[in-house]
Amino acid sequence: MVLRILRDFKKMQEIAHALRREAKTIGFVPTMGALHRGHLSLVRRARRENDYVIVSIFINPVQFGPKEDFKKYPRNFKTDTLLCKKEGVDIIFYPSAGAMYPAGYKTYVEVEDLGDVLCGEFRSRHFRGVATVVNKLFNIVQPTKAYFGQKDAQQAIIIRKMVRDLNIPVQIRVLPTVREADGLAMSSRNSYLSPAERKQARVLSQALALARDLIKKGNRDSLLVIRKMHQLIKRKKDARIQYICVVDPKTLAAVQKIKRQVLIALAVYIGKTRLIDNALVNSKYA
Repeated sequence: MVLRILRDFKKMQEIAHALRREAKTIGFVPTMGALHRGHLSLVRRARRENDYVIVSIFINPVQFGPKEDFKKYPRNFKTDTLLCKKEGVDIIFYPSAGAMYPAGYKTYVEVEDLGDVLCGEFRSRHFRGVATVVNKLFNIVQPTKAYFGQKDAQQAIIIRKMVRDLNIPVQIRVLPTVREADGLAMSSRNSYLSPAERKQARVLSQALALARDLIKKGNRDSLLVIRKMHQLIKRKKDARIQYICVVDPKTLAAVQKIKRQVLIALAVYIGKTRLIDNALVNSKYA
């Protein structure tokens, strides 16, 4: 199998349309590169479930704020290409920013309310940028199924809502978070951590495990759960909590009394590196 690398979106669209006319299924994994085992788990599922697999590699400038890490975001296209080839990817779509957002570009997609809470409260217009680029990629790649990771839970919820609201003919698959042996969620940003910070970063998954245990033991007060998580995380000298929330996994509305499944989400700075993680917890089966 020959891996093709396409930069031109019109050529990508032509191929996608031809595949769909032949009744071929297309599994699509949108990424910003710096591929790791989390991404590869999505690629493998796409490979099992579809005739063709397309991976996009595009560091989307419009989802980064002015003080965020767009310029230093890890880039290693050669390694990414080798990984895709090993996993049997058919096409890497690798557009330029100028092609995706030409001069005079003015059109954006915004999912109201869902993008204003959790990460959206601290990253203005981030999810507008995410929804816009994913919508554009869906239009170009024409996937049958698209694959996302649970680690970016809010992103996945917003994309599902966008797909429903805009009648986009694609099935959204959200797969479990892939973790390191010590529990840290796989992330391209983990590479920013120093060895000492890397050890402290384990506290995110430890805090989620604590929350799950508290709920399993019958605690239903979300404020108590959040307080206990705060106390654990603050023991780490380089940790700075941005938020910890217990929310409804569909609406992202805050939950005070835990009566059914909830999404526990957090964002924590370890040193200068912002990390996110989350867990879906069912009060009946915590």
